[in-house]
Amino acid sequence: MAQISLNVNGKTRTVNTDPGTPLLYVLRDDLDLHGPRFGCGLGQCGACTVLMDGNAVRSCVLPVSAAQKRTITTLEGLGSVAHPHPLQAAFIEEQAAQCGYCMNGMVMGAKALLDKNPHPTPAEIKRALNNYICRCGSHLRVIRAIQRASGAQPGKLVTGAVSASSPRA
Repeated sequence: MAQISLNVNGKTRTVNTDPGTPLLYVLRDDLDLHGPRFGCGLGQCGACTVLMDGNAVRSCVLPVSAAQKRTITTLEGLGSVAHPHPLQAAFIEEQAAQCGYCMNGMVMGAKALLDKNPHPTPAEIKRALNNYICRCGSHLRVIRAIQRASGAQPGKLVTGAVSASSPRA
């Protein structure tokens, strides 16, 4: 066990844990943050995504020791129910969630994308979210939500059927 100091959602937090413990477990079990979810445990589905120094990372495979001296942002760090982040508000307005289990990963991946590319095309959005697994099929609504958050004009929002280049179902 070791004392590990983390900067999570703008606050310094110290935990006593094994340095090899996945960051996801520390966030959920020790810091009571439930935005990041356990999905596959292999870093493949994206449900556990958090931002580390602005980059989307899979917290289920990242040892907590690797997060020291880094800035971690979870879904809870973006906004609140009373004051959602514009991206969260766009997901709500577009009703992008069906079951909602993957939404943490979709939102956090979209946040990393928009921070680097404030006005992505639908193709760029699809590419950025290609490795986030959603079984519900709300991909078009997710893309529209990201376009809405980026300030795209409503007439330019993506419509139509999901294609093979859409994020995986």
